[in-house]
Amino acid sequence: MANVDELLETFAGMTLLELSEFVKAFEDKFEVTAAAPVAVAVAGGAAPAEAAEEQDEFDVILEGAGDKKIQVIKVVREIVSGLGLKEAKDLVEGAPKPILEKVAKDAAEAAKAKLEEAGAKITIK
Repeated sequence: MANVDELLETFAGMTLLELSEFVKAFEDKFEVTAAAPVAVAVAGGAAPAEAAEEQDEFDVILEGAGDKKIQVIKVVREIVSGLGLKEAKDLVEGAPKPILEKVAKDAAEAAKAKLEEAGAKITIK
C-alpha cells in the first residue's frame, strides 16, 4: 500500500500538463484508454429528462397472456429466437416477465403489436 500512497503524493505534486502527458504515456505503454471512465462520469451527470428523450433501447414486458394463452405462446416462440415450447410456456405463465430486452424501438413496437394481436397484455419500458 505504501507504493499507492507514494504515487498519489507524486500525482498531487504534478501540474495538469504533466498529468496529461503521464496519462498518454500510460495508455501507450499498457494499450488501454482512460477516456472511457471520464465519459461515464460525464454521462452520469446528465439530467434524467435528457436520458428519457434519448432512450434507444427498450424492453418488451409480458404482463399477462389473456384468454388466448396458446396463441401468445406461439407468438413468443416466433419473436424470441431459440425458445422451445416448454420455455415459451414457462415464460408466458410466469408473467410479468421481459420477452425482449434492449431492442430498438421499431422491434419493440412490432413485437408488442404481434403479442397484443394474439391477446397478450404488453408494456414497453
